[in-house]
Amino acid sequence: MEQTSKHILVIRLSAMGDVAMTVPVLKAMVREHPNVKITVVSRGFFQPIFANIPNVSFYTADVKGKHKGVLGLFKLYKELKKQNINIVADLHNVLRSKILRFFFSLGGYKMASIDKGRAEKKALTQGKIFQQLKTTHERYADVFRTVGFNVPLTKEDVLEPLKPTENSQSILNKTTKKTIGIAPFAAFAGKTYPATQMETVIAKLAETNNYHIILFGGRADAAQLFTWEEAHDSVTNVAGKLSFQEELELISNLDVMLSMDSGNAHLAAMFGKKVITIWGVTHPYAGFYPFGQPKENALLADKEKYPRLPTSIYGNKYPAGYENVMETITPEAVVDKIEKVLRNG
Repeated sequence: MEQTSKHILVIRLSAMGDVAMTVPVLKAMVREHPNVKITVVSRGFFQPIFANIPNVSFYTADVKGKHKGVLGLFKLYKELKKQNINIVADLHNVLRSKILRFFFSLGGYKMASIDKGRAEKKALTQGKIFQQLKTTHERYADVFRTVGFNVPLTKEDVLEPLKPTENSQSILNKTTKKTIGIAPFAAFAGKTYPATQMETVIAKLAETNNYHIILFGGRADAAQLFTWEEAHDSVTNVAGKLSFQEELELISNLDVMLSMDSGNAHLAAMFGKKVITIWGVTHPYAGFYPFGQPKENALLADKEKYPRLPTSIYGNKYPAGYENVMETITPEAVVDKIEKVLRNG
């Protein structure tokens, strides 16, 4: 079979940031190999991420419903077989994807899976090395390279801004000022900027009267974000108010996004937006830096004061005394970075 007739199944079931990081690689794939068809299998919630990539279709894995457990994954395998897949690219490499891969292996499918570099990442967080590891984007690209596809990544491998629909446009219409997105939360405390300091950042930005600030978060964050919205005329909280598609429309039209080491940073980066990230017990060296962003857009906790940084890949582990490492990043430093990035526009 000619390479041009290949149909690649891409497995990446979660989490949001990791799913978003597949976008530049898929963009590079279809740019370099325009005759290859790609089907992404993931949670249905993530479908809007892939809606505007040529030659890429989406298949929902209902891993909490009909595709739950080994029998459910076998059902998923049988459904996917009907799509005339001939190559399997596992960008997740967890138990579920391994089981799915096993079923495909019985059918003799060509396949490859991601090398997550666990040994190097363990050495990084245990203080044995302190150097840049291979990025997740390159690890994804390596999977395609293993099955015979050259995938050179470029900064142009991003999505075009989305056309706002009614709800997102109504928020963008609130002002003609520069629009700053702020996503102040993360999955773990070890990479979440202290709320009191974030409140100061928002207040300082609002005081200038130069910006429209849009706050992003989950439904569980809505109460905290609402208090910040109420305190300032130029702040809009969208947590729990918009669909994921509408949030993507907003994110793709921001001037800059301020985020933790978390999913919203990668959503903004996949649209080529300017992204400023705040890092606590995690570090860009682990390979999860947002795509195409200059390294100086990362604000890092003070390693001189906390020499064991980074202590975790995901932000869920830190030794006693490292609970407050992010306090070393001052609100003034955050505001200055945002304003400098906007000025250099």
